[in-house]
Amino acid sequence: MTAELFAENLPGLTHLHGFALPCMEALHAGIATITAAAPFRHMETGRGQKISAAMSNCGAWGWTSSRQGYRYTAADPLSGAPWPAMPPEFSSLAISAAAAAGFPGFAPDACLINRYTPGAQMTLHQDRDEADLTAPIVSVSLGLPAVFLWGGATRQNKAARLALAHGDVLVWGGPSRLNYHGIAKLKPGAEPERINLTFRKAK
Repeated sequence: MTAELFAENLPGLTHLHGFALPCMEALHAGIATITAAAPFRHMETGRGQKISAAMSNCGAWGWTSSRQGYRYTAADPLSGAPWPAMPPEFSSLAISAAAAAGFPGFAPDACLINRYTPGAQMTLHQDRDEADLTAPIVSVSLGLPAVFLWGGATRQNKAARLALAHGDVLVWGGPSRLNYHGIAKLKPGAEPERINLTFRKAK
């Protein structure tokens, strides 16, 4: 994977247009295998509200949410089995994208897989449950177009709106690692859903 495709930068954020397109076949095959073992599910927030995006995980650690809070676990709470292994094509893509954005040496040990159908969204939030906040976040978009919301250090900062297409990759870290971000309500389109792969260094 190279960074020859067009890259766009906002303060603290790198948008790699089409960076994941050469990997589509491997990504879709990996998602099918992972979700056969760890099916998509709608997790609950600490307040008991269902998250509108369905989720699964792969890698040594999986992010989970329930009334007991947000945390990483080594096993899928539904089955008690370890989360499916992260396919090498997944980790290779994440490492290459991080390096292209100026974060060499990224070693993801968790990949959160979100499935959005029209009407689903992700409200502004921080990714702060990881033990290693020096590592970046790498986010890969597949399927339906989406609008990414890129905020600041607090919820009060006005969020920029960034159009994401199939195959786009976002990378952020450093001083912007804890910026608030989210996904606007997804609109219907030519594809039935949007899949988002979010790579993190959890431990």
